[in-house]
Parts: sequence; C-alpha cells; structure tokens
Amino acid sequence: MVTNSSDHNSQSPNQDWEINTYRLELMQQKIASKPRILSKTAGCSSCCIFRIPQSLVEVNGRAYEPHVISIGPYHHGQPKLQMMEEQKWRFLGDLLKRTEMHGLVLQDLLKGVQELESQARECYSENIMMVTDEIVEMLVLDGCFVIEVLRKFGGVIAFEADDPIYSMAWVLSFLLRDLIRLENQIPFFILQRLFDLTTFGHDKTGPNLTTLALKFFNDGLQRPDHIIEKFSNLEGKHLLDLLRSSYILPGYEEPEQDIENTPSHVIHTITKLRRAGIKLKPGKEESFLAIRFRHGVIEMPPITIDDFMSAFLYNSVAYEQCHRGYSKHMTTYTTLLDSLINTSKDVEYLCECNIIENYFGTEAEVANFINNLGKEVTFDLASCYLGKLFREVNEYYGSTWNINWASFKFTYFNTPWSFISAVAALVLLVLTILQTVYTIIGYVHPNA
Repeated sequence: MVTNSSDHNSQSPNQDWEINTYRLELMQQKIASKPRILSKTAGCSSCCIFRIPQSLVEVNGRAYEPHVISIGPYHHGQPKLQMMEEQKWRFLGDLLKRTEMHGLVLQDLLKGVQELESQARECYSENIMMVTDEIVEMLVLDGCFVIEVLRKFGGVIAFEADDPIYSMAWVLSFLLRDLIRLENQIPFFILQRLFDLTTFGHDKTGPNLTTLALKFFNDGLQRPDHIIEKFSNLEGKHLLDLLRSSYILPGYEEPEQDIENTPSHVIHTITKLRRAGIKLKPGKEESFLAIRFRHGVIEMPPITIDDFMSAFLYNSVAYEQCHRGYSKHMTTYTTLLDSLINTSKDVEYLCECNIIENYFGTEAEVANFINNLGKEVTFDLASCYLGKLFREVNEYYGSTWNINWASFKFTYFNTPWSFISAVAALVLLVLTILQTVYTIIGYVHPNA
C-alpha cells in the first residue's frame, strides 16, 4: 500500500499544534537573559570602552589587537600576552614596597577600586563575566602597572637597573601602541583612584596623571612641551580618549546641524583640486585637525605618519564610531584625507608640501592606509567640524573662471619647458604679427 507523505507532513489549519515544552523553556530563558556581546549599557553615555565593530576588523585586521599586553577584560588571559602579565606583578610588587612605608597595603588598593566596581562595569559595552574579586584584582593589577609605567617614563621614579621594559627598545614601541587601543582600556577614574592612593610626600607636588600620560605618549608624537602643559587639566574617559581630546582645539568644535548649508559632498582629490587652482600648504596650528581654507589655499598642519600614528587614528575613528555622544573629529579628518588621496602620487605631493612626514612605508602603503581609514565609517556632513571648509572648497572648485585660469597656468607654466615653449610661441606670434604689419605698410605706402 502506498502512503502519501503529504498526509503526514501537513496539518489542517484547525488541527492543534503540539508545543515542544523543552523548546518553549529555552525560548523563555533567552528572553529573560541579558545580552552578553552588546549590553544595554552600550547605548549609555557612561559606556566608553567598546569591542571593535566586525566591519572595521575585516578592513583593518590586527590594528585593534594588543600585541604585547592586555589592559582590561577584553583580552585578559590571552596566552600570547603572558610575558607582560608577569611584568605586571613585578611592577605591583615594586609599587607596594614604596607604599607600605606609608601604611598603604594591597588590601587598601583592592578596597579603593571595589568601591568603583559597578561604575567601572558600566564603561564596557559587553557584560563582563567576572565576579567582584576577579574584576577588582584585574583592575588593580592593570591600573597599577599603567601608572607605574607613566611614573617611570616620566622620571618620577627610577627604573631598576637593566629593567627589560626600559632597556629593550621594541617593548616601549609596542607598549605605546597597545595602551591606546580601544579594546585595551580601563576607565580613567580607576587610574586616577590608584594614582591618588599611591601618591605621597613631595610626589603630590609633581606632575599629575594627565600630564604624565600625555608626556608618555609624546614619545611617539614628538609635540613641543608647551603643548602638553596646556592640557594638564584635561579629563578623559580613558587613555585613548585623553590623547584624542588633546588634539581638539578651541574654535574647531562641531557646529549644530545645518541642513541648508550642508555641502553636497566632501572634496575632490588633490589632482583635481590642483587643476582648479587650489593649492595646499602646511599650516602653523598645533593640531593636525586645525585645517583652514582661504584665498584658494588649503592650509593643513603637518602630520607624521608612522606605526604609532596609524594605531592612534585607527582606534580613535573606531571610538568615535561607537560612542554616540562624542564628536567625530578624527573621523572627519580621516575622511578628508581619504578624499584628497587616491594614489601614491597624491601622497608624494603632500610629502613635497611638508604636510605629511612619512615614516610608515612607501607612498603606496600610506595611500592604502589612508583609504582603509575611510572605509566602513559614517559621519554627518551637516554637523562635522570641516563642513564650512568643504562647502567653500567646492564653491571655489565650481567656479568656471578659476578652473579655466588654473588650467591655463597648469598647461603652460607648470614646468620650465612648458613655460619656455609658451614664451617661444608668444615671441613667434608677435614677430609674425609685426611682419604682417610691415608688409601691409609697405604695400599701402610703397615709398615710406
């Protein structure tokens, strides 16, 4: 007897459906459980330490991963970072040797941080699956290591003889980059609490935590000391945010949304701008973000592109993409660079103009780095801090007179040979006209 399988696989609309009790319980559990990968606090203003979006990871690979040290919970316990994990305990021991002379012991540090535990948890976009003892231990260990590094490189306390962190040059370069990676942060208020607890005597009159942090990172940025001193009272959510904020100068804040005056697009490439008569030259402001446009000239303060700057820009842009309440200064700046640069020739021109100082690699590698910075990011043209500049450059570029005059100069006066050819052609034209005039005069007045 042949049975139609459809009789078994289909049910009439009025037939009762048997609900799987086990499946129902699983669904109820998922409804009741809190999200782990992206917690509810990720949308709060208090949240400031994020996992990098997968879209950015796919473009920029390991630019966001720590290479030698983990700070905070996201990369805690990774086998490849165990070498520096041992150094953290050594630094904590050195710190306690000094503080115990003043009556401060390890329990005091743990208690001081435990008071801030719930506030610290809210700073992370993921639910931290650690019990109180674990997360407090981690924050004390990582936080004390960071402030000890800042103190030692800041000259507040001396390094031990032959300390590998000081004597091995490669360690410092990786430390500088790892301490500004977005996923590798602990809240600044944790660092501040530990710094205050462990500061005694004449050290209280020395440089504060902000100054020590900016001086430490200045090993990779080489800004003049007077710039660092200006930001001694600057506050940040964490070390990356502190460093990023030190580049945002007064007068370059993001404006309110202005839909009517929003530019239709960013700006054209350097090659097209030059053909329209727009020049680029190095600006004199203290921050590379401070860009101006006047009289057909874009003034861009110099920027050094190297391994540290690439890590700083990658992670600053990622931070701005994740934090809803923060300005998009770095995102806007990198979008500008991405618009200007299309090929290695554009990078070469910016290097010749002393706007880019290249310690990163070939011009093609710099172009590729900058183009990747602009991928998978969003920002609002109507409220970005360079919106007015984009609009003015586009208006100048759209002027027919500017384009024609610039094209003429570019064609005939761009090189010495083209200039000589243009002069020779002009002289030949003048001589031809004179010859024609004399011929006409001789014909009209043969006896003249």
